[in-house]
Amino acid sequence: MAEPGPGLALRFQRRFLAARPLRSLPWPELEQSLRTAPDSALLADILRQTILHPLCVKYPPSAKYRRCFLTELIKKMESTAAEPLDELYEALADVLKEEESTQCYKNYLLPTGDCVSLSESTALISGGTTGLVTWEAALLLAQWALQNPSVFRDRTVLELGSGIGFTGIAICKTCQPRTFIFSDCHPHVLRQLGENIQLNGFIPEPDTTWSIQTESQGQEVERENCQNPKVIVAELDWGSVTEEQLQGLRADVVIAADVVYDPEIILALIGMLQKLSTCRADRRAPEVFIASTIRNPDTYQLFQAELDKAGIRWQMIPAHSSCNFLYDVQPDVTILQLFI
Repeated sequence: MAEPGPGLALRFQRRFLAARPLRSLPWPELEQSLRTAPDSALLADILRQTILHPLCVKYPPSAKYRRCFLTELIKKMESTAAEPLDELYEALADVLKEEESTQCYKNYLLPTGDCVSLSESTALISGGTTGLVTWEAALLLAQWALQNPSVFRDRTVLELGSGIGFTGIAICKTCQPRTFIFSDCHPHVLRQLGENIQLNGFIPEPDTTWSIQTESQGQEVERENCQNPKVIVAELDWGSVTEEQLQGLRADVVIAADVVYDPEIILALIGMLQKLSTCRADRRAPEVFIASTIRNPDTYQLFQAELDKAGIRWQMIPAHSSCNFLYDVQPDVTILQLFI
């Protein structure tokens, strides 16, 4: 029988660093392994791969999350008569001394070996917006992008409602876009978004939002030695943005995740897509991909009906059966490709 230790510790690591719900961690397998071999080596390995991992030390999940994780780990150790591990109790004592913060970190390990680290709000709604946390559709859209890098390679990508940046940062790190334009309209979100982009090693260009692709050929050659991709953070209000401003972005691909959750927002989104369609001049229309978590089927059906009413054709993109970034129950997420 294969040793469960290393593989099991790594499964704990990926889930823990991304602060996925504790119920999604492989506790039953751990309990079984400890009953089969009641020594502390496996527990020490899990501790090294989670609480003591350099990413956790530098960008830790919330104190509450780490406290609950260590408490459960100790519970499993004590319930299986495994050899006691003092380091577990010491780690819990250290976490108990910490004050709870309104900010925490989540670290998503990419298949390339790289990582996306994000500073998030510990509250689902903070500062009057839901944009300060990462939602499931963003994770699954990133997974789809990683499996389809040619859609983004050497192209200008506009992301609508970027939130705190997970999908865009993952694409920038793995899919080699020429330019990536993160956009949102909420000041708190834009501030957090900019911080997360820099946290992951990208420096946003100065805000020249509506004249992004107007550099001369000489400047383009000069920029080849600079950061790749070019990264921009744009304040973009779907209701007030003009066709001329959108034309200045010269987007080849438009993406969005978890933006279809309210009838008013749906109408503003479709209005903006129509502007994108009419402002393209002699260029090809951008490819558009919208990922949505279906929480309210009526709202999602309204989105599809409004697309039909606006004459925007759409097709469903088959989603991959598993996601590197989700380990609990898979939510009902769909990706639509729109033809504007």
